Amino acid sequence: MTQTDQLYNERLSRYLTTMRNEKPDKIPIRPFAAEFTGKYAGFTVQQITHDYNKAFEAVRKCAADFDWDAVVANMVYVWTGLTQALGLKYYGIPGVDIPPETGFQYLEPDEENAFMKADEYDELIDGPTTFLYTKWLPRVSNDISSIDEPSSHRSNLTLVKGSMAMLQYFNDFGPQIDKLKSESGTVSAIAGIFKAPFDIIGDKLRGYIGLSMDMITQPEKVLAACEALMPHLYNVALNSADPNHQVPIGFWMHRGCVPFISPDQFNSHYWPTLKPIIEELWKNGHQTLFYAEGDWTHHLQSFAELPERSIVFHADRSDIFKAHKIFGHKFCLSGGIPNGALSYQTPADVRNYCKKVIDGVAQEGGYILDASAIMQNDTSIENMQVMTDFVRDYGVYSSGSSNPVQTYPNIIPSSDSTFGNEYGMNRSIKKRMNAGVCIPWEEKLKEIPKFSGDIEIVKSIWEDIDSLGNMFIWHCLLSF
Repeated sequence: MTQTDQLYNERLSRYLTTMRNEKPDKIPIRPFAAEFTGKYAGFTVQQITHDYNKAFEAVRKCAADFDWDAVVANMVYVWTGLTQALGLKYYGIPGVDIPPETGFQYLEPDEENAFMKADEYDELIDGPTTFLYTKWLPRVSNDISSIDEPSSHRSNLTLVKGSMAMLQYFNDFGPQIDKLKSESGTVSAIAGIFKAPFDIIGDKLRGYIGLSMDMITQPEKVLAACEALMPHLYNVALNSADPNHQVPIGFWMHRGCVPFISPDQFNSHYWPTLKPIIEELWKNGHQTLFYAEGDWTHHLQSFAELPERSIVFHADRSDIFKAHKIFGHKFCLSGGIPNGALSYQTPADVRNYCKKVIDGVAQEGGYILDASAIMQNDTSIENMQVMTDFVRDYGVYSSGSSNPVQTYPNIIPSSDSTFGNEYGMNRSIKKRMNAGVCIPWEEKLKEIPKFSGDIEIVKSIWEDIDSLGNMFIWHCLLSF
């Protein structure tokens, strides 16, 4: 075993022990550094956003130079080369639509131009995947023809380029993760992607204003749509998760909290269609990282209902000390170091913030060092180094464990699931549970008059390739 291999095993053990909400040998450092990595490596924001190989290189340089325990393989996750290939309308691309040193921007349409209309809930509910392909994708793309328009060279080419580019990008994460491990002994911090059904409607379908109006005029349709999305979003999370059941699924939390919605709306729509998915992922051996962007303090008691160790809670503007008081005995916490301090305050201020958080929430383990939110190119290189060095020195446990951890969580997937029963049977969703499928084999089979060979191999390959079509459209929705 090389020194780098040994370092990797130590870091993996430290990281997994902490996410298990136990005490490691020292506090793991896992900065969610995005545009900052390009700044440090000497690249413009445009370069690392539009050329993911430069983004990969920047991450590896930061991981090696700062001696971090774990990083995201590319925190500048939205590759704008792909969004441009698909002709997506809802991104401002650095160096094209916005200045080259500005991070990519999400351009939410006004209510009149929402990508899903107020009277289209039934179509979404009846077939989410079909709706995404026939209505949503042509509306979000400048180049893809709608179903009632003649096909075109540009439209067909856009679909081919976009799908091939997505496959290339996702496949290249494997070698990037291997290089992080072999070059600097750095752990890849997360695997997979998940978003709440309610957030998806607000982010990518109706827009925030449209969804807010719908919650007044047709809340029952919104709930039915959230329920219809549940099995599909669960399927994406499950199939993109770490097959070794070690690192958590990234769950990006947006506007499902007070004051974006009311407490009653959280209780009636957001939480009932989120909680069962998290529980189901845990039953299948997957922890979820609640990356709680904004202030979710009002909802901490609800999160405390989840099974012990099923999540890591990342505090952005949430009160991390209150979170520790409410569920620190159940869940690992991360974050809490203000981005403003890392960008604009003194090194002494950064040390003081780190000490305050460590003293307040990390005495018994179960805390991962990170800034409150994703770090962009306004983060000070000096303060980043100060934060790292301080925690390396101060965050050492005298009685912590550094024993290797082979797998996490160490549970057996359960067949005793409430997901299908509570939210499938009772609300008639069972008929729409064909998540991961575009055209079912049973439908394709009707087009084939007879077989002279092995029908099972034809079925198997059909379903494998069909699932790629499903992966493409749902990752367009969730990832890009």
